[in-house]
Amino acid sequence: MSLRRALAVTAGLLLLVSGPAYAGGQKPVKPGPAVAVTYDVSYPQCGKTLPGPADGGIVGVNGGVALSANPCLASEYAWAAKAATYAPAFYANTANPGPAYSSHWPAGQSSPQACDGSNSTGCSYDYGWNYATDAFARAAAVTPTASAAQWWLDVETGNSWQTLEAAYGQSATAQANDRASLAGAVAALHAAGVATVGVYSTSYQWTQIAGSGGTQFSAQPAWVAGVGSLSTAQNNCRSVSFTGGRVTLAQYARNGYDADYRC
Repeated sequence: MSLRRALAVTAGLLLLVSGPAYAGGQKPVKPGPAVAVTYDVSYPQCGKTLPGPADGGIVGVNGGVALSANPCLASEYAWAAKAATYAPAFYANTANPGPAYSSHWPAGQSSPQACDGSNSTGCSYDYGWNYATDAFARAAAVTPTASAAQWWLDVETGNSWQTLEAAYGQSATAQANDRASLAGAVAALHAAGVATVGVYSTSYQWTQIAGSGGTQFSAQPAWVAGVGSLSTAQNNCRSVSFTGGRVTLAQYARNGYDADYRC
């Protein structure tokens, strides 16, 4: 995952060397061990050499949009399962395009909320429930422990949201519908047995999509997106998150990969 999903993947890791190189009568200093970090990968890394060693891996289950497939989910999960410290985690793409922009918009759905196919909070909730249920099923197809993993909801302006679409616009109604979609997704993952569901975004993107009412998700841990340096990620750990909740992960760029600092 990246802020715009545009980071190119390159092979190899940077080895940190402590001390000067051999000169004169000095003994050569042996290279230190490779630095283990957490990485997140998804469909853009299909067929590429994945980074390693890693202390954790977060795998995207979708192909960039909700209700789509990451064709390399199985192989990327197998890579993440080799992590030294943390069990693999998953993230799912989110959206709320409304009936004007989605062929998957629910209609005649009575549960978890009543939806007659109109543009409503009930239908938005069901839409979020449906794409999260779909994402969970894709993960469960590659591992029987999908419910034991931590899950993240990828909330970005690159996906279709009512607040960003011309047919709806930035209104209190559109923001309430977008929040309902996310609430439905959180509830669906909890219903599937997932204990911890977090949110990946930035303050700007979150405000554009969820508005000021997004603090209803303050119970969800936050993963701050970014392509800056490690020090930037560490600073983001000390900030108040976009939801008002606790920041537990902060993303940064590392040798062409998306790396993640655990706060």
